[in-house]
Parts: sequence; structure tokens; C-alpha cells
Amino acid sequence: MDLLQNPFHILTANPRDNRRRIMELADERSLLLDSSGVMEARSDLTNPRKRLSAEVAWLPGIGPKRAGEVLSLLESTPMDLLAIDQLSSIARANLLAAGLALVPDHNADDVAEWILEISWAFEDIDPEELSVIINEERVVSGFPEVSDLSAVEAAIQERRGHYRQVIKSALDNLSPKELVRAVTVAVESATNDGEEHGPILIDDLVDSYEVEAQGFLDKEEGTIKALTERLWAAVDAEQSDSTIAPMVKQLIQIVKNWDTVAQPIQVSTMSRGLAHEASHRVAGVVRDLAIHMFNEHGKLDLSQQLTNMLQEVFAEVVEVAERTAEDADALDGIAEQRDRLIEDAKNSAEEWRREITYEADVGAVFKDKLRISPEGIEWKGRRWDLDSITRVRWGGTRHSVNGIPTGTTYSIVFGNGSNYASIELKKEAIYSNFIDRLWKAVGVRLLTEYLEGLRDGKQYRFGSAVMSDLGMELERKKLFGSNERFFCRWGELVIWDGAGVFCIGKKEDKKLAAAFSYQEEDNIHVLEAAIRMFWKRGGERLSSLLGG
Repeated sequence: MDLLQNPFHILTANPRDNRRRIMELADERSLLLDSSGVMEARSDLTNPRKRLSAEVAWLPGIGPKRAGEVLSLLESTPMDLLAIDQLSSIARANLLAAGLALVPDHNADDVAEWILEISWAFEDIDPEELSVIINEERVVSGFPEVSDLSAVEAAIQERRGHYRQVIKSALDNLSPKELVRAVTVAVESATNDGEEHGPILIDDLVDSYEVEAQGFLDKEEGTIKALTERLWAAVDAEQSDSTIAPMVKQLIQIVKNWDTVAQPIQVSTMSRGLAHEASHRVAGVVRDLAIHMFNEHGKLDLSQQLTNMLQEVFAEVVEVAERTAEDADALDGIAEQRDRLIEDAKNSAEEWRREITYEADVGAVFKDKLRISPEGIEWKGRRWDLDSITRVRWGGTRHSVNGIPTGTTYSIVFGNGSNYASIELKKEAIYSNFIDRLWKAVGVRLLTEYLEGLRDGKQYRFGSAVMSDLGMELERKKLFGSNERFFCRWGELVIWDGAGVFCIGKKEDKKLAAAFSYQEEDNIHVLEAAIRMFWKRGGERLSSLLGG
């Protein structure tokens, strides 16, 4: 019921008029207006039960003179109603709802302001206070007082439905773009950007808006999933960045368009402490793509573009925002490390070349040339690219006869998943010079790759032990029965050296331990370097050595 259709307005009556005065006013107004409407208004005001709805929909607590002034303003310049105060909450809400319905030209910011003012006014309505106001006026008019508070509460809920309808009608007069903006501005302002629970009418507004927007959101979510699948396939097919980059740009734009419509829903659910499932789904498929692009194909820049977009778009979805913030920090750290390495490489390319370049003749009579440089490792007519090498090991074996030392043999092995090269040396100087450069050229890269894999959830097996970011799974051998396996966090472990082996075990339980041979198992020197560096720095995760 609008103010201008209220029985009090139709009869020009006020809540303090008695039954006789209402009858007189009805007779007078029937000469000017449709008699059936006038009779219905008279019936509404003289029937105590029907009268309550009219009273709550009118201007409770406002005297006749003041009521006349605000009604005149409503009909002449409704925009000025926003500045009126010192009214009861219900009177202000009714007046603003009537004003919003009469505002001739709507724009998003204006409608948002009206919505907020109506919502806060309704939020401040107290059924008990309203009941007191109505009964005070009924005492004057001679009508029986309202004794049932639930009847007042029910009438207030009727007004809530009316306000919802007025707000919806105002929004429907806007263009789709302006409608989304109006709802977004209203919700963000009412909830302090999702930090506080807003008025109940704002919740009602968002619930209605979500129903209206669901078709668009579902359609665009389907488009997003289809495009991420195409991108996934394109990346796996190793298509060029010139082909993939425009697809990433298109995906970012579609997600932003989706989020523009979803924004008020996200903010509202955040303010209510709820989860917006659609946002989790959309963010999940895009995040999975970003992780896949980097982890499996090393496309750092494109992965960063997607991750940064997720940070911006889903800032109101707490769990998504926290997860993508971690992703962004990790990628930024890697990017900084990459840029730093590139810059260092540019500034000291020749110095680095000198550091890892080495060659020597191996053999007493028939000599083979052993070379290592940025171009790779050359040994017995074959050259190995440094980036192709995935496993290394080295060590020395002392020999003796009857306890008398007869020399040391040095062994170096390197290779990839399917092949390897083995070098046997007698001269310690060649051995030391070569493994020093092998570590700088290959070992450091392998160590970084292990750490990056651990950070991304991978695990690595060394003998019977399994290494993860948080610790090692070790095996305790049993004489009878199956061996037992236990996971130990880094803080529960100790390390030590044995004869040609690197050992790790649980503190005060040396039977729960593993020993790794430097010469017989791949990358044990890399494992040892990582753990010793971690032991020196401290922390919970081995991947923290990457920084960031």
C-alpha cells in the first residue's frame, strides 16, 4: 500500500479522527472521487482489524500539519524527501518508498541511495515502539487499542514486502548495466564491503537479484568452463604463446564480466558469513588452469595474469582470495627469482661461463676429453645439454692392500631418465674441478626443481624413503612381519654421515632411519644440500628455501 493510495490520504483523514469524523470525510470525498473507493477507504479506517494495516502504512507519530507538509513535498519534489529527518522510522520508510516510486529520472547512484535510506529506516522499526505510537493515536480517536503485538509485527512484514516491490520497480526502470551498478553500490555501502551484516531489506534485495541474474551467471559459467578446457588442450598441445595469449585475455574478460554481475551476491554472502558456491567453482577451474600452465609447461607470465585476475575479481570470497593470494605470492617470488637470474646472467654472463667452463684429458695413454660449459657436457664423443640432465652422483673409493693405501678411484655419473654417462678418474684435481662445476651447472637447478615440486605438493622417493614438503616417510625394517612406515616432520629428524652414505632418521630412534649411498643413488648430494640448508635456516616446509 502506497501513501497516496492509503485510506487516510484518500479521505484526507488523520489517525486522530474519530469514527464520526471519518464518516463525514467519506461523505465529502464521495462527491469528488469514485464512491466505491471512498467507501472501501471508510471501511478500512473504521474496522479496527483493517485499520491497523492502514495505520502502519501511513505516517505514525506525525501530526496532521506535518503530515500535510511532507505529503505536499512528496507530490511536488520527491527528491527532497531524502533530506527529511526527525520522523518515526516507519513514517520515514513509508515516505521514502512513496518518493522512490515518484522519482521521474532514475540513475544507478540515486537509486542506490534511496534503497539504502529505505533499508536503514526499516531496520530501525521497533514493533513495541510502533505499537505505543498507534495506541496513543487510537486513544485520541476512540478506537480500541492494539493488544496483540504479533498483529503489529505482521503488519510490519507486509510493509517489508511493499518496500521490496517498490525497490524492484525502481531497478527495473534502469538499464541492465545500471541495475547491476545500483545493486552493487547499495550492497557494498550497506555491508561495509562485506565486513558487516547489512539490513534485512538488503538481504531481500540480493536474494531477488540472484534469482533474476541466475540465468546469465549459469550461461557465462558454462562459457568459462568451455574456454578453460580449450586453453588446457592448447597448452598441452604446446601451441605457441601467440595463440594462447589471446585466449587467456578473452578468459580474463569473460570472468570479469561474470564477476561484475556476481559482485553484489559475493559481497552479501561474505557479510552473512556464507560461501558463494558459484564463485568457488569459477575460481577453481581458472586456478587449476593457471597451476597447470605453470607446473607442467612453465608459462609463468600467463599463469600470473590469471592469478592476478583471480585476486582482483574474488577479493570478496574469503577462501578464494586467501588461496589466490598465496598463489600470487609464490608466482611473484618465482618471477622475481627468474628476473633476478636473468639480470644476473646478463650482467655476468662471461663470469658465469668462466665459472662452469672446464676441460681435462682423462686417461694414461689413450686420452678422452672431458669438457663442461654452458653448451653442455662432452664425454667420449657425446654432448649432453645441461637442461637434459636429471640425475647426478659422485664419490670416491679408497683402495688398500694389506692395510696399505694404494690410491683412490673417483666416480662421476650423470644422465637423464633413460640414459647416463659414467666417468672413472684417478686424479683428484680433475674430479674436484669437474664436480664443482657440475654442481653449479646442474646441481643448483635440480635443487630448485625439487623445492618447486615440493611446494606444489609433489613427493620424491629416495630409496625406501619418501620426501615431502613437511618431512620424510621412513621405513622401520622388522625381522618378522611386514616393515612399518612412519611419517616424520623435519623437526623430528636428525642427519649424519656414514661411510659413503648420507643418513637421516628420527631423533632418539635410530632404527627408524635411512642411509643413501652417494655413489649408488641419484641426486643424494642434492638432497643433502637441501636439507642442510634447511637445517641452518629453520622452518616447517623445505620449500621455504625458495623464499617469497
